[in-house]
Amino acid sequence: MKFSCEKYLLQAAVTTASRCTASKSPIPALEGILIQAGQDVKLTGYDLKKGIYTSIPADVAEPGSIILGAKIFGEIVRSLPDDIVTITTGENLNTRITCGAADFSIMGTDSEEYPELPSVNKENAVSVGQGLLSKMIRQTIFSVSTNESRPVYTGALMEIKSGELTMVAVDGFRLALRREVLSSQEAEECSFIVPGTALSDVEKLCGDEEETVEITVGAKHISFSMGETVLVTRRLEGEFLNYRKSIPSDFSIMVEADRNELVKAVSRVSLIIDEKTKHPLRLILGDDLIKIFCTTGVGRGEDQCPVQGQGGGLEIGFNNAYLLDALRAAPADKIRLCFNNAASPCVIVPTDGTENFSYMILPVRLKAGV
Repeated sequence: MKFSCEKYLLQAAVTTASRCTASKSPIPALEGILIQAGQDVKLTGYDLKKGIYTSIPADVAEPGSIILGAKIFGEIVRSLPDDIVTITTGENLNTRITCGAADFSIMGTDSEEYPELPSVNKENAVSVGQGLLSKMIRQTIFSVSTNESRPVYTGALMEIKSGELTMVAVDGFRLALRREVLSSQEAEECSFIVPGTALSDVEKLCGDEEETVEITVGAKHISFSMGETVLVTRRLEGEFLNYRKSIPSDFSIMVEADRNELVKAVSRVSLIIDEKTKHPLRLILGDDLIKIFCTTGVGRGEDQCPVQGQGGGLEIGFNNAYLLDALRAAPADKIRLCFNNAASPCVIVPTDGTENFSYMILPVRLKAGV
């Protein structure tokens, strides 16, 4: 195998493929990047759960393939000068990497040892703008569970229905929902659960706001195609939370706030919260005002935020990080906070009457005088 290409193209492709290489695996080949030179050069990373492959233009003198260790290969490519890189593999799998005066030789692995990526048997497909999908992931992924005892919640539900794409993530303490109208109405109704780690990679791979992501849904796998890059991941199986029945629809208390001002007030009081003890924030909803308190072993913090509406003196506690995550993610400057009592969840929705986002946070029981 022998090919030459621009260093910046190779570096970008190596970075992309490395997202799915295994750090430690009983199959050593999975700790490397599969490089295949044909009409162009294709680089693949795969950890048996998800895989990424991407192609770059190159001058291929001799077609072939090789597996190179992702870590050492990536470090070498990043260190090279901005010039044309030439990669040559001999019969003994020794691979030479040259660029300008830089010259490296590393041992590769036979490409026959690389497991084949799963194919996606198309059952449904939909196109979404890269910029839009990236925002939807970013505004929900913080609620994806990290608890492996309930694997179905380590992913996010994606639902296509009535020309809309809905994304829902839940971890047992909070729920994040984003909904957007699809520009193409051709997709059939379906729902599937995508692992959070795969969504995180998709969010980083989305680039051009004007380009689209082609989502192909199969019986066991899903692929996300972004230009020359494709990510393939397994579907998570299991019964996902019925979010429609879980989010309250009737509230006795609703106040409207400037999201940025509320974020600032909550952030300031959060400064005295010890991450080890995780004392809750205490919110008191008054008339056109939310007072925010917290007392910890570090000290005491207090602030307030003006709102529109009558809070009725409701006193309620929240995990500060969960509250901040939702407030920061909400894609609106003006938000409505909805409550019933100190034991029921807070639901955050837009004030303009649209239903493009909804965040639900369970309260924390407050101790008297704390």
